[in-house]
Amino acid sequence: MLFTAVLLPAPEGGFTALNPETGTTSQGETVEEALANLREATELYVEEFPSAAFGRPLVTTFELPAHA
Repeated sequence: MLFTAVLLPAPEGGFTALNPETGTTSQGETVEEALANLREATELYVEEFPSAAFGRPLVTTFELPAHA
């Protein structure tokens, strides 16, 4: 199964990782560690809720006007 990972730099260092299909989150000191931890969390979620339907999210960007 193919899932989406969104990684954000954490204010305290490292990365927070989110899977939008399941809502699982994790963290790690490196991108690789955050992805490995997210993979494990998502695998546990799917084992617990095997019948959940996972749609592909639409990932895009948007812009806010700059404030002076």
